[in-house]
Amino acid sequence: MSSDPWGRVDETGTVYVRTADGEQVVGSWAAGSPEEALAYFERKYEGLVVEIGLLEKRVRTTDLSAKDAQTAIDHLREQVDAHHAVGDLAALRGRLDKLVETVEARREERKVQRAKQSDEARKAKEDLVAEAEQLAQSDQWRAAGERLRALVDTWKGLPRLDRKSDDELWHRFSHARSAFSKRRKAHFAQLDAQREDARRIKERLVAEAESLSGSTDWGPTAARYRDLMSEWKAAGRAQREHEDDLWNRFRGAQDVFFAARSSVFAERDAEQAENLKLKEELAEEAEKLLPVGELKAARAAFRSINERWEAIGHVPRDARPKVEGRMHTVERAIQEAEEAEWRRTNPEARARAEGLTGQLQAAVDKLGTQIEQARAQGNNSRADKLQRELEGRQALLEQALKGLQEFGG
Repeated sequence: MSSDPWGRVDETGTVYVRTADGEQVVGSWAAGSPEEALAYFERKYEGLVVEIGLLEKRVRTTDLSAKDAQTAIDHLREQVDAHHAVGDLAALRGRLDKLVETVEARREERKVQRAKQSDEARKAKEDLVAEAEQLAQSDQWRAAGERLRALVDTWKGLPRLDRKSDDELWHRFSHARSAFSKRRKAHFAQLDAQREDARRIKERLVAEAESLSGSTDWGPTAARYRDLMSEWKAAGRAQREHEDDLWNRFRGAQDVFFAARSSVFAERDAEQAENLKLKEELAEEAEKLLPVGELKAARAAFRSINERWEAIGHVPRDARPKVEGRMHTVERAIQEAEEAEWRRTNPEARARAEGLTGQLQAAVDKLGTQIEQARAQGNNSRADKLQRELEGRQALLEQALKGLQEFGG
């Protein structure tokens, strides 16, 4: 019989392992010596030690799931409990028990971690849904569309929740995206319709602008072009592929008209500048008639100047008041001289002036006599009153005499 601290072989070849509960049969051995039998079953024990060590390392250093770890522990425990090895089986059971504790602790850690991750994922998805529902009402089509696509990518990167919660949140998220897509589609459909209306309006405006480009009715046509521009701005934008071409045609028609008008106006401005020079020379010639001497000669000279003036034509608008004012000044001076001459040579006016002068002279003489009589009678108060009346009549007489002198009297 052969034995060691953890097992023995009896005389029948039966191999035993020593445990805390007593000896347990490991197996029988008939192929060799008892020492070889113990060595064989000790090697099986060493194999279990190696397997348990490897499992401990996997649990410690890898992401081995608790389920797979427990399956491996159970498999090794079956081998240990089968007593098919000679060694400290209790130590192996102790290591397996510690592994179970480690796996359970890891399971709880992962459960807590999964719960935390689930809460974080739920919060993240709820935030995504809330933002998506807010974006669904946005009119910032490009920015909101890009943001919604980014939210989808973010959603795909998040862990799944329980089916019910995940489906409910996804339904809200998807509904928000669909609502935005429908609103955007409706908006751009309306925009396309508006742009088509704008295209038709602008086609009409271009046609009218092109028909006016050859007009020489400068004022009304320029005003109409201003109205057309206002209508163009009010029409809105056409489709991009039409807008630039329509604008180039519209602007080109205006350019043709305004270039022609500018050419004509430039020629007219040059002509009017020359007219101004000529009229300034005539105004200077007319001003030499002042002060009016010989009325008949001045009148004839001014008439000649005025005839030449009328034949010249228009001058620049901003220079017109000044140059015409110079001519009007000379004209008024001649008219005033004519009126003075007429008054001087008018027989009826002279007769009226002589009659008035005679009446005033007679009244002055009469008052002088009455004053002398009053003073001779000692009636000074009457004399003073008559004296004041005399002074008034003498003032009128002086004015009448001056008027009579204008008639050469």
